[in-house]
Amino acid sequence: MKGASLLRLIFLNSLLSCTTNQAHLNVSPSSSQLFTDDFVSLSCEEDDSSAGWTLRRNTSTETRAECGAGFGKLIGSSCDISYIDPLESGVYWCESREGAISNMVNLTVSGGSVILQSPVLPVMEGDDVTLLCQTKTTPSNLTAAFYKDGSLIRKQPTGHMTIQHVSRSDEGLYKCVISGHGESPSSWITVTEKYTTTPMATSSVPPTIMPVQTSMTHPKLLFRVVLHLVVFCPYFISTLLMVSLYRHRGMRLHVSMVKTPSTQAGQGLDNDYEDVTIQDLL
Repeated sequence: MKGASLLRLIFLNSLLSCTTNQAHLNVSPSSSQLFTDDFVSLSCEEDDSSAGWTLRRNTSTETRAECGAGFGKLIGSSCDISYIDPLESGVYWCESREGAISNMVNLTVSGGSVILQSPVLPVMEGDDVTLLCQTKTTPSNLTAAFYKDGSLIRKQPTGHMTIQHVSRSDEGLYKCVISGHGESPSSWITVTEKYTTTPMATSSVPPTIMPVQTSMTHPKLLFRVVLHLVVFCPYFISTLLMVSLYRHRGMRLHVSMVKTPSTQAGQGLDNDYEDVTIQDLL
């Protein structure tokens, strides 16, 4: 029983060790479009600082540039960019020393006078999304026309439009136009599927403590678990072998002690050997 408990404990510990550290890229202000000379701060929210996450970007003039070395100023876990330039438009992400990457954010820096403030991160299906058409020098409550994939959606006198309960059909390329000021660059809005859990059936039977179960029916989840076990934990199998060897040696030790002849020197040695067990040794 002790051996089985030890084996389960090591198995659980190995699964926890297999979990890869993750990071999430945040952008402040939370907008996919910025004006020239705007200030923006990007930060890597990480599960474990020992993973050594670094902010990187790809633009039209550079590839995998690192914050603090090729652009921006590194302050703690944040990368601050003052007076951002249109040439700094591109894809930003966090990357660990092992090569793992976070979510990617596409930032567009406009040299014009109109931008569309839209979500930086993907939008969850069923949520509400507000788009704001903004000018650099005038109030943002001007009448604006909003377009999706080149087609006019509607005009809003307040300069902002809310899409309620977004669905996958709302995914696309958006821009806005303010008469007399110009139009914004286009930004892609991504809508992700919202996973829902099946409600538990009601019952007149008093509630009992049920064993915790992990859903393994989703192919992607199953694939990730298998990938973690096979690829990221090569030491897991060796750990099991060591435990098996330990238990095998323990059994051999127990057998050898039981079969040890009691014809040793001394009158009372026979009874002593018969009382020795593995539990007494431990």
